[in-house]
Amino acid sequence: MNKSLIDMKLVAPALKDSFKKLNPIVMIKNPIMFVVQIGLSIALLYSFVAPDPSLRWFNIIVSIILFVTVLFANFAEAFAEGRGKAQANELKKTKKEGKATKIDKNGTETIVPSQDLRKGDIVLVRAGELIPSDGEIIEGIASVDESAITGESATVLKESGGDFSSVTGGTKVISDYLKICITSNPGESFLDQMISMVEGAKRQKTPNEIALNTLLISLTLIFMIVVITLPFLSSYLGIEISVPILIALLVCLIPTTIGGLLSAIGIAGMDRVTQFNVIAMSGKAVEAAGDITTMVLDKTGTITFGNRMACELIPVNGSSKEEMYYWTLIASIDDETPEGRSIIDLIKSTPDITLRTSEKGEFIPFTAETRMSGANLQNNRKVRKGAVDAVKAFVIEHGGSTPQEVHDIALNISEQGGTPLAVAIDCQILGIIHLKDTVKPGMKEKFAELRSMGIKTIMCTGDNPVTARTIAKEAGVDDYVAECKPEDKIKLIKKEQAEGKLVAMTGDGTNDAPALAQADVGLVMNSGTSAAKEAGNMVDLDSDPSKIIQVVTIGKQLLMTRGSLTTFSIANDIAKYFAIIPAIFMVAIPELQALNIMNLSTPTSAILSALIFNAVIIPLLIPLAMRGVAYKPMSSSRLLKRNLFIYGLGGVVTPFIGIKIIDMAIQFIM
Repeated sequence: MNKSLIDMKLVAPALKDSFKKLNPIVMIKNPIMFVVQIGLSIALLYSFVAPDPSLRWFNIIVSIILFVTVLFANFAEAFAEGRGKAQANELKKTKKEGKATKIDKNGTETIVPSQDLRKGDIVLVRAGELIPSDGEIIEGIASVDESAITGESATVLKESGGDFSSVTGGTKVISDYLKICITSNPGESFLDQMISMVEGAKRQKTPNEIALNTLLISLTLIFMIVVITLPFLSSYLGIEISVPILIALLVCLIPTTIGGLLSAIGIAGMDRVTQFNVIAMSGKAVEAAGDITTMVLDKTGTITFGNRMACELIPVNGSSKEEMYYWTLIASIDDETPEGRSIIDLIKSTPDITLRTSEKGEFIPFTAETRMSGANLQNNRKVRKGAVDAVKAFVIEHGGSTPQEVHDIALNISEQGGTPLAVAIDCQILGIIHLKDTVKPGMKEKFAELRSMGIKTIMCTGDNPVTARTIAKEAGVDDYVAECKPEDKIKLIKKEQAEGKLVAMTGDGTNDAPALAQADVGLVMNSGTSAAKEAGNMVDLDSDPSKIIQVVTIGKQLLMTRGSLTTFSIANDIAKYFAIIPAIFMVAIPELQALNIMNLSTPTSAILSALIFNAVIIPLLIPLAMRGVAYKPMSSSRLLKRNLFIYGLGGVVTPFIGIKIIDMAIQFIM
C-alpha cells in the first residue's frame, strides 16, 4: 500500500476539487480561510468602484492574490483527501458484486446475490469462491487468500472456533470449504467501514484539532477587532487607509498558513497509518496513540513468537532415555496441538532413538481443568503429560511420590523463560519436557525506544510468575502481570487510566473485546473475531501485534507536525508585521521607517510582497504536511526546544528572506 508522497495523478482532481470547495457553505467549515474569502469578495468589489485607476489595479492584484491564497489552502486539503479517495477506490474494486450459496433451515442450497444477504444468514463457500460478506465460520477449515485486503500473498488458515474464525467479505477461499454465518448487513461490512475510514472527506475532527481550531479562531477574531478599529485610530494621524489595504493587513495578521494546512495534516496522519496496513476507525484513535503513556501487550504472539516448541527431553527419577522418550511419544501421538507436534518432531529427529509404538488405548485430550493430556491404555496403565504440579498430583493420587529433582529441573527451566511439562506413567514421573517460546528479535530495542518516548510497557501473560519474570527481563519490558486472566487486563487498564494515563493494548480474541473497548487505543488483529474488531478502534490488516509501536510513533508524528507547523505559521506572521505596518504608516510617521528592516522598496510593493509570500508558503508546506515532521524519541522539553529552534526561528527568518526576494522581483518587473 505504499504510495509516493506526491502522486501527480492526484494533482488534477485535487485542483478541480479546490474550485468546488470555494462554495461558501463548504468554506465556512474552515473559519480562517472563510475570512480570507470574505476579504477577497470585498477587495474584488472595490476593484470596480475605485475612482483612481492606480488603486483599481492595486485592488485587482490584491483580489487575485487572495483568490490564489484560498485556492492553495483548498488544494492542500483536497490533495490530502485525494490520497484517501484513491485508496478507497482500490478497496471498492475488491468489493465485487457476486453470488452466494445460501443455506436455509432445511439445509437447502440457494444461489442469491451477495447484496441480498443479511445478518444471521448461513452461506457455503467452496474453494475458488469469494467470501460474500463478513462472518464467523461455523463449520470447516480452509486456506483463505486475504491479499485483496492486506496486500499479503501468503494464505491464512481459517477454521471454526477459537480466535481465527472471523472472515472478511471480498477474500477468497483457496482450499476445502467453509460454512459461514453472516455477521453484517449490506453497507455495514468491514470492507465498507474501511472504505469510509480512508476517505478523508468523512474524517471527524479530533479533540486536539478542535482545541487548536478554537485558538486560531480566537486569534482571528482579535486581529479582526484590531483591523476594524485601526481606521478610527489612524484618522487622528490624518492617515486614510483603504479597505483593500486593511484586508491585506488582516490576511497577513491571522494565521492563514496553519489555517490552510490544518485539515490536510489530520487527513495525512490517518493516511500514514494506512501505509502500515492499519485502518484507524477515526482520527481520534491516531491522535490518542500519540499521547499514549502506557502500553499493555500480550506475551504470546506479540513479544514472543507464540509457538512453544519442545527443545529438550530430560529423564528423571532414574528413568532411561529410551523409556522416557517412549512414554512421551505414547502420550503425544494423538496430540494435535503445536506443542504436541513439536514433541513428536523432536523425538523423531533424535538420531540415537528408534521407537515403535505398539500401545493401544483411549486418548485423553488436554483440558483447562486437568491441565494434562495423555492416554488410558488397554492394559489399564495410564500415561499423562502436562503441567508439573498437575502431573505431581496425578502421581500422588496413584500412590507415587515426586523427587526433589523434578522440582529443581522445572524451576531451572522456568527461570530460563521456558515452560516445563512433566511426563508420568501410573505412579512414576519419568521426565521433564522443556518447551521454549522465543522472544522476537529486536523487541528489547523497541521497548527501549518506547521508554525514551515516556511510554511504560506492561506484559500480560498466563505464565507462572517465574517464567513471566524471565521473559519480561529478556524482552526489556517495564512491568509484567503473571497468570493474567481477561478480567485482569481490564482492571490493569482501568488502574492506569485512573492515574490519568492513556493506555493502548493489542488483542484478537473475543475475550480481549472488553479490554480493547476500555483501552484508549485498541489495535485489533485482522485475523481476530468480529467482537474484537467491533471493540477496538484500529485494525491491523497484517495481524502483527507489535505494529502498535509504529502506530504510536505515527500518532506522535501527527501531533508534532501539527504543533511544528502551528509554531511556524504564527512565527512567520512576525516578519509580515515588519513588512505591512511600516508600509501603512511611515508616510505619516517617518520614524516608522526604522521598522522597515527589510528595506522594502515602496509601501505598495511591501504589501503585495507580504500577501504573495502568504499565499505561496501554503503549497510549499504541503509536502511537509503530507510526510509529517520527522520524529525522534526524546523528552518533551528537548522536543519543545528543538521545535522552537527549527520551526520558531525558521518561521521568523524564512519570511524575511522570502518577502525581500518577492519585493525585488516586483521592482524588477515594474
